[in-house]
Amino acid sequence: MLGAALRRRSCSCVRRRRRLCPTLPSSSGCPASPLCPSPQRILSSPSRSRGVQGSALQPGANKVKPLEGVKILDLTRVLAGPFATMNLGDLGAEVIKVERPGVGDDTRAWGPPFVGTESVYFLSVNRNKKSIAVNMKNPKGAKIIRELAAVSDVFVENYVPGKLAEMGLGYEDINKIAPHVVYCSITGYGQTGPVFQRAGYDSVAAAVSGLMHITGPEDGDPVRPGVAMTDLATGLYTYGAIMAGLLQRYKTGKGLHIDCNLLSSQVACLTHIAANYLNCKMEAKRWGTAHGSIVPYQAFKTKDGYLVVGAGNDQQFVTVCKILNLLEVSKDSRYKTNKLRVQNRKELIEILSARFSEKMTTKWLELFEGSGVPYGPINSMQQVFSDPQVLHNGLIMEMDHPTVGKIAVPGPAVRYSEFSASKPKPPPLVGQHTVEVLKSALGYEDKDIEELLGTGAVVQHEVK
Repeated sequence: MLGAALRRRSCSCVRRRRRLCPTLPSSSGCPASPLCPSPQRILSSPSRSRGVQGSALQPGANKVKPLEGVKILDLTRVLAGPFATMNLGDLGAEVIKVERPGVGDDTRAWGPPFVGTESVYFLSVNRNKKSIAVNMKNPKGAKIIRELAAVSDVFVENYVPGKLAEMGLGYEDINKIAPHVVYCSITGYGQTGPVFQRAGYDSVAAAVSGLMHITGPEDGDPVRPGVAMTDLATGLYTYGAIMAGLLQRYKTGKGLHIDCNLLSSQVACLTHIAANYLNCKMEAKRWGTAHGSIVPYQAFKTKDGYLVVGAGNDQQFVTVCKILNLLEVSKDSRYKTNKLRVQNRKELIEILSARFSEKMTTKWLELFEGSGVPYGPINSMQQVFSDPQVLHNGLIMEMDHPTVGKIAVPGPAVRYSEFSASKPKPPPLVGQHTVEVLKSALGYEDKDIEELLGTGAVVQHEVK
C-alpha cells in the first residue's frame, strides 16, 4: 500500500522539481527526495504508515545497507568532513566528492608518505566516494553544483561562513531550489558569533577549546594529541547529525540546516573536565597518562615498555596489589578508598612504579590475564596491526587503487549483524567520475559535457 501511494506521487514530483530548479536537463530523472519518495528509499519522506517499523520487508532486505539510495553531495576537504562522509559511504550512501580541478582536496598534497603519487593521508579517509572536478568560481561550475544539490539528499560543506553564499551555493540558495536537502555546514567556530569567520584547523581548535591545556606531561608543556581528535570528533558529530537530519526529514518532509563546528565539538567532549570547572570551579591540569579522579589509572614503565593499568573500584585495587604481590599496600589505611588514593597519589604511584619496573611487559600481561582488571600495553603501530583482536575485528581494510595497486587503511569501527561494510571502493583520483556523474545524475549529453570540459568548468581524470 505504501509503495503504491509513493509511486502515484512520483510523476508530480518530477514536475515540481523542474519548477524548483529549471536549469536541470530535461533528461534527468527524479531525485527521489522528500519531494519524490520511492518505496526503496524509506528515509526520503514521511508517510501515512506507522513509521519505519511498519514498513513491509523487501526481499533481500537484510543484505541492503541502511543508506543505499541516499545521495550525498560532499564539498568538504581535509579531515572532519571527509571522515564523516566516508562513514556515511560505508553505510551505502552514494558520496559525490566535489574537488578543485587539478589540485583536489588539500590533503592530496600532504606527505610524505606517499604511495606512488597518492597521499596516504588522503587515502585514509576517502574510500567509497566518487570524485568530480568542478570549478565552482566558473558560473557553469556553480550551476552544476546547484543541479546536483537538487537531485541529492544531503549537501555537506566546510567553507568559511559566507563563502559559498558568494557563489550562490549557501544554505538559503540551495533551500530555494531544493527544500528537501539536509544541508550540513562544518566550520571552525559556528555560523554566527564574535569569531565565526575565523578559519578553523584541528590544532587551533584543540588549543582554544582547552584540550591542549589538559594534554601532556604533568610538569611539561601542552601537547597536541597524536591524531587530530578535534577534527575526528567533529566528523563523528557530523555523521550522527546527518543521520538525524535524514530522520527529521522523514518525519516532516522538509530539509534543514545543520551547524557543526570544531570548537563546539571539542568543548562538548570535555565532559567531566568541563563539569569539574562549571560546578566546582576546579581548574583542569595536565596529568600525562594518569587520571585526575582515579588512582591508579595510568601507564607504568616496565623493564622493556609500558603497561596501562586502571583500578576503577576498590576491589580492582586489591586485585592489582595481589598481582604485584603488594598485599600490605591494599591494607594500608591511606589507600583503602579511591578518594584516599587520589589524596595520597604520589606515595602510592612510587610504590607501584617500582614494582612494575621489575618485570618485562609480556610477564605482566600474563599475570593480569583473567584478573578482571583493565590493562593493556602501549603498542607501536606494528604491534597494533598484528594484534589478534584488531585482526579479528576486521580493522585492516584492503582495496585495489586504480593507479597504485593494493592499499590498506583502518576499517570501520562498527560491525552490524545484518549487513557488511566489506568490498569498499578505493579513494578516487581527482575528477575520476566527473563525466559519469554528469551523465548518470544529471542526464547530460556528450556534447554538453565536451563544452564544459573545453571551458574548464569541469575536468575528467583519465585513468591510464
